[in-house]
Amino acid sequence: MKLTVVGGGSTYTPELVDGFARLRDTLPVEELVLVDPAAERLELVGGLARRIFARQGHPGRIVTTDDLDAGVDGADAVLLQLRVGGQAARERDETWPLECGCIGQETTGAGGLAKALRTVPVVLDIAERVRRANPRAWIIDFTNPVGIVTRALLQAGHRAVGLCNVAIGFQRKFAGLLGTAPADVHLAHVGLNHLTWETGVRLGGPEGENVLPKLLAEHGEAIADDLRLPRALLDRLGVIPSYYLRYFYAHDEVVDDLRTKPSRAAEVAAMERELLAMYGDPALDEKPALLAKRGGAYYSEAAVDLAAALLGGGGSPYQVVNTFNRGTLPFLPDDAVIEVQAAVGPTGPVPLPVPEPDPLFAGLIANVTAYEDLALEAALRGGRDRVFRALLAHPLIGQYAYADTLTDRLVAHNREHLAWA
Repeated sequence: MKLTVVGGGSTYTPELVDGFARLRDTLPVEELVLVDPAAERLELVGGLARRIFARQGHPGRIVTTDDLDAGVDGADAVLLQLRVGGQAARERDETWPLECGCIGQETTGAGGLAKALRTVPVVLDIAERVRRANPRAWIIDFTNPVGIVTRALLQAGHRAVGLCNVAIGFQRKFAGLLGTAPADVHLAHVGLNHLTWETGVRLGGPEGENVLPKLLAEHGEAIADDLRLPRALLDRLGVIPSYYLRYFYAHDEVVDDLRTKPSRAAEVAAMERELLAMYGDPALDEKPALLAKRGGAYYSEAAVDLAAALLGGGGSPYQVVNTFNRGTLPFLPDDAVIEVQAAVGPTGPVPLPVPEPDPLFAGLIANVTAYEDLALEAALRGGRDRVFRALLAHPLIGQYAYADTLTDRLVAHNREHLAWA
């Protein structure tokens, strides 16, 4: 089995490699190819990756290359974890929206739109090259904004599934609180990427006992602290929102907070410099503890599980993924991309039935889906007016004066990545 990671020079990659090494019975990788144009980073990450495999006795071969076509040739699955523009672009995404009093964040609001505009054309080019190399290869997208990028891939006819680590993080957190194995925790997870709610937490499978009320009653304070939302709000909602809902439920508070501290991009850039220095140590043969602070917790477990299920070698029967709606949420178009539990196998994911969400959640899901429609149109066709329409539709913006100013700033900060600008 050959797997290729595009963006293999990312500081995330040792987390992924560690998962491949530990979970080789679930996903027996014979060749792992790391593709990245950044030669120096790739050499450091590739060296550590080989040492991790050696330490854990993994017999697979690790190849590093800056040649995308060679890297994806014959791959059974290709994982996308790229960041167009690097941390410098992320720093801008998190900064210029704040100048207008709007959320500055890499996947939500105006910054998220900027990332989508930079990313979608690049990902579609990669996907076409994967299709030429092996039409049956699966593409697993971990590249943000996952929902928009996955929708672009699926609408172009690619064999693609979107992956996010929010759900597996909740699964592991809840399992620890409940004193049970993560595999026993089944989430009734519903919404869009980075806009989801846990409407049930069931033990043993989709039909198991719903212990969400117990979790809220016994551990509501700890869960609320993790989300940085009031415990009383969780009790009133009766569900557990993802931490990205804080941008919607406490917008002004978050803006004030973001304005008073260094950006997350600056923190991550500093962390990456430290990590890359560590990766260059020939004595290091395991992922360093610092990597846990980088983000992407449990990414490797989720990626291994999904790849194994898609390639027919195992994996959990039910997994939270991003895929076409196809009637699952009746108030959305069939070709909207939603994030829900699905039965996953070699023919792809099939969303499990979910009760129609409370209007409190459904309304926001529908609103953000409309924004994603317009965002994808802007990413595919370009043009200032399309960018403006997407920003005006976003519930975190929604005022024409803000949308107009943000459009100008988005284009100014991203001109080198926008073919039409």
